[in-house]
Amino acid sequence: MGKATHPRRLPDNEAMAKARNLRTSAQKLNEVAATIRGKSAESALAELAFSKRRIANDVRKVLQSAIANAENNHQLDVDRLVVSAATVSKSFVLKRFRPRAKGRAGRIVKPWSSLTVVVREREETA
Repeated sequence: MGKATHPRRLPDNEAMAKARNLRTSAQKLNEVAATIRGKSAESALAELAFSKRRIANDVRKVLQSAIANAENNHQLDVDRLVVSAATVSKSFVLKRFRPRAKGRAGRIVKPWSSLTVVVREREETA
């Protein structure tokens, strides 16, 4: 007795991984995600390993999770994986205030965002 399984939202040659509540703005995260879109999985991992951005480590973890999902859950060939999509979306925003001169307050915005990485198995070229 349990829940009925839902049909797959992705095609059979794709796998996905998500990260929620990443402590950075969506704009900064999208700059890192744009560097890996369309690249092969191993070159995207190398790009993220040498990136100077702080959030690149979290993006690398999500990409490694998507590769592991493709290999273990969907029996896809790791050597032929390509990052087909890296989607960034806004999450919640913490709003804080700092005291400023003359009794005023300065607003501080602490944004959070989420990331979805989809890897696809490339077709063999004959």
